[in-house]
Amino acid sequence: MRQRANQRRHMPPLTWKVLGVAAFVGLWIVLAAWWVGPSLFGDVSVEQRREVPATVTLPADCSNPDAEETVRFELGGRTMNGTLSGCGHDQDEQIRIAVPSGAVQAGGELVEVHLAATTPGTSDLRRPVGLALLVLSCASGGTYAFLVARGPRRRVAIL
Repeated sequence: MRQRANQRRHMPPLTWKVLGVAAFVGLWIVLAAWWVGPSLFGDVSVEQRREVPATVTLPADCSNPDAEETVRFELGGRTMNGTLSGCGHDQDEQIRIAVPSGAVQAGGELVEVHLAATTPGTSDLRRPVGLALLVLSCASGGTYAFLVARGPRRRVAIL
């Protein structure tokens, strides 16, 4: 027990050089994460799509889970049918949809389409929020290492 107390007293003090190395390593981690690219915090590949008007041919009730409506649209001079993940539209209602590029209707298959006003996937805030959390974790780790290396302080007696 006494040896541990003596070891803590003889521990070299934290200098600016030691803190500078810790700060440099934290910055290096953040820059390496930035350099790795957008794929570190999520996929940013944006699917090419074309927006076209469509007509709802088979509406779906919103009380059904995973409701899908059938729509008819014209793409490249061809009339095609597709499934729209959504509900609440009326029969023969005109809507704007986004059709993935390279959508080919083979046989009687339906093409998967989305509303033009929505973007499937996640928001673009993933990258900045992920980097901010990485910076916060580097700072927290450095603070924890400092507190462990410093050791406990003496309590001041308040009279």
